[in-house]
This record gives sequence, structure tokens and C-alpha cells, in this order.
Amino acid sequence: MLCCMSKEALFQEILMARQRVYEVGEVTPLEKLPLDGLGVEVWAKREDLGPIKAYKWRGAFNAMASLSDEERERGIVTASAGNHAQGVALAASALGCSAEIFMPLSTPEVKQNEVRRHGGDAVKIWLVGDSYDDAGVAAKKRCEELGGVYIHPYNDLATMGGQGTLADELVMAAGEPFDRVYIAIGGGGLASSVACWLEKFWPDCRVIGVEGEGQASMKAAIEEGGPVELEYLDVFCDGTAVREVGDKTYPYCRDLLDEVVTVTNDEVCNGIRCLWESIRAIPEPSGAMGLAAIMNELAAGKIAEGERVLTIICGANMDFAQLSNISRRAGIGSKVRRYLRVPVPEGKGSLVNILEQLPEGVSIVDLQYGKVGDEEQYPVMGLIGSEDEYREFDEILDDQGIQASDVSNEEIVGYRIINYDPGLLAYPLFINIEFPERAGAFLSFMMKVKAYSSLCYFNYSYSGEGVGRALVGMDFDGLEDRERSLALIRGMVGDNIMAAELVGEETLSRLLG
Repeated sequence: MLCCMSKEALFQEILMARQRVYEVGEVTPLEKLPLDGLGVEVWAKREDLGPIKAYKWRGAFNAMASLSDEERERGIVTASAGNHAQGVALAASALGCSAEIFMPLSTPEVKQNEVRRHGGDAVKIWLVGDSYDDAGVAAKKRCEELGGVYIHPYNDLATMGGQGTLADELVMAAGEPFDRVYIAIGGGGLASSVACWLEKFWPDCRVIGVEGEGQASMKAAIEEGGPVELEYLDVFCDGTAVREVGDKTYPYCRDLLDEVVTVTNDEVCNGIRCLWESIRAIPEPSGAMGLAAIMNELAAGKIAEGERVLTIICGANMDFAQLSNISRRAGIGSKVRRYLRVPVPEGKGSLVNILEQLPEGVSIVDLQYGKVGDEEQYPVMGLIGSEDEYREFDEILDDQGIQASDVSNEEIVGYRIINYDPGLLAYPLFINIEFPERAGAFLSFMMKVKAYSSLCYFNYSYSGEGVGRALVGMDFDGLEDRERSLALIRGMVGDNIMAAELVGEETLSRLLG
């Protein structure tokens, strides 16, 4: 068990950090999330509004400010994949010292630029290796060469003490204790310091650590009785992607946290969506882990009605390109996204007949299909619905002897692989169409043309716009049916569809190989 002296040492470090960290940053706000109908109050500590858009400035500055002038003159070295690097850069500029920062080669340009912006001439960036671990090895070697000081992102008492100033602000601003506080865990520095502070001031508050399913190094350490190295590390939540927790942070988390829970990447994406829709905040994935855990525990009935719960939005430094993947994986409200591969017989209207049977509350957000044979076909349908609605749809399919497969996590979905055999097509027609993104608009269009054609290709994905766009391939028994359908489609422009454009001959020849 953690001794009282260890707790007191960290508590005192947080007290001293209060005298330092506000030289470079201000108190971040506490905000109630307007989430109606939950029966509980959900609040957020907005660390995404701090000087580096993440909480890491607190620990980095406190660790560097607590050094002597002589120690800083020897040289500061650190390794980081992003947020800690920005904190060290900010501190180096403010304290008038230099820092060498080692980052993986894969570090997004936006994070490198932010390090340069905060540090200016005070920092030098080294891009080394493919992971934080690779960068860390190189950084420690460089630190030995310099005889410098290594600033650890979490496994250091001074770093932990700086991060604990967040908890001090929380106690001062909350008015009354929260019933539960959910903290994302990477290496465990933030969770250790917040739990230590809250144990003293809010002893009845449950402090719950949150990890990603594929990066639960603290959960593994607690189960094994000490830090262990994960064989596989999921880096989707890159801000918390730590293969092995610190030997200093582990005992604090083991003894001070009431529980450690895990969340999936899709649940995190849903948390990001929820924060955007409620307060127009877009956190990095790690910043939404706490809210993802809250939503899970609410759904499981683990949070009692009337409780006040808190999540910490611990960062908002995300590569813009990641947003498209997050949007694809997020649900909508209480509904979740699911991808099903559904076997349908080849023939006119067979796929449309399946789509017509979807429960009223289920929306089609993705459809991937290409004809690869003359018999049974296997389109992939991306759907948004509730668990009850999915059960209803499963029963409908079961009654017809149709066995659908859940392919939500398969590569065919993530990479949008749509295979088809152009040699099977007789009189194909490929059209780019636009239609209003409202329930029934596209299905109505398909119902009108199904009497003449059979689908041979379909590529549609919901984009969040008011207009849906799809590339549709139809095949016909003869030229007469083809021309009849083309005339019908042109006549529908302005009604069920907003625009229809034939794919050009050059493009069509590429599509047909």
C-alpha cells in the first residue's frame, strides 16, 4: 500500500506548483454540458482552453521551473508525441533556457509547428523512430551525452505536482463535491495527482480512471501487481498511448483510484460527437475518453439519478485529417453505427426490397456494393439505429432465412473496398446523383427504377451535408430499358433527386476495365 509519506510528498508538490504554473497559464473553466434527459449533471473541466490546448503545460513547466539555473543551463531534453513537447517548449521560452525535443517521425506537422510556435529559438526538434518509445530511447541517450536534465511527461513527482493544479482549480470552482470524476490515463501522472488531491478534499468522491481497450497499460499493471509492457498498443487515442505506465505513477493509481474502466475507439468517437453537439468543442480522442466512460456507465445504470459527474477534456491537439475517420465511427445521439453484409439474390429490385424492410428509425449512412457473380450478392450497408431497432431488423431477416454478418470492424469497411466484375454487365449505366438527405428520398428513387434495372454498383457514404451523393451503376437487359430508365431519372431531377450526371465515356471505360 502507498504510505502516507508518499501521498504527502505529492500533495506538497501540488501546493508548491500552485506558486509556479500560473506564470505561463491561467485557470481553465469548469462548464456544465447541456445534455438533457440523462437524470444527472455532467460537467467538463476545459483543459482544451489552456495555453497549449491541453493540460500538459502544467507538469512540464513545474518540472522545469523547479530546477536550479545550473541544471537548466546543462540542457533540457524530453521525448513526446505532441502535448508534453508543447509544454516543454512553452516552459523553455518562458524560463530562458534551451530544450531538445525528440518526437516520432510520424508526428503530424501541426504538432511540430505548435512546438516551434511556443518555443521559438529555444527549442530544437529531433524526429526519430516510428513511436514514442523510439523517440524516448534517443532522447535519453542524448541527455546522457549532454549531461542534461530529462523532463519526463508523467513518471516524475514534479511533473505530477504540476498536473495536480488542475484538481486544485476544480475544488475551488465546483462549489460542492462531485460524486464521480473520470480521468483519462496514459502514463498515470494526471490520474495520480488528481486522485491524491481529491482524496483529501472530497473523500467521498469516486475517482475513476479511463483507458482505451487497446492501450490499457494501467489496468494491466494493477492486475499483474506492477508495470508491464503491452505487446500491442492501439494509438488511435494517441495522447494516452503508453505501452508501460510509470513505476512512480503506478502505486498512486493502484491505491487512490476507485476503479479503472476501458472504452472502445468507437465509443470515444461518439464522445467527441457529443462534445461537439453540446458545447461545440472538438477534443482529441484522448480528451473524450472520460465522457465516453460516463455514457457507458449511464447506459449500464451505474450512475445514480441526481449525481454530479465530471469529465476532463484533457486536450484538443488533433490532426485535422483524423476528423473524417472520427465522424464515420461516431453514432448519432443514442443510436450507434453498424455495418452489415447482407446476402441478397441477384435480380431486379432485390437490394431495394431489403432496404424497404428497414425499421422506421434506422437510417442508411453507407452503401457499398459491386456485382461479382450471377447468383447471390453481398452488399455492405452502413446503418444508424438503436439496439432495439437492430434487433427488430435481425428478426425480419431471420424470418426470411437471411443471415447477415456484422462487418463493422473489417478492412472492407474501413478502406471502402468495392469489388465488381465488369464482364458480367450487359447494358450498364453509371450515374452520379445528388439527392436530399432526408428519410426516404433515395429509397423512393430506387423503387422507381428497380422495375427496369438491377444494381451492379453502388458507392454512397453520408457526409453530414444536406445533400447526399452517390455513384450508382445499373445494368439492363436491353437498350430499350436502359433508355427508359435514363428518361425516368432525368424526369425526377428536382423531385426525389436534385441532380443526375451521366459518367463520361472515358471514366466509364476505366470503371469497366
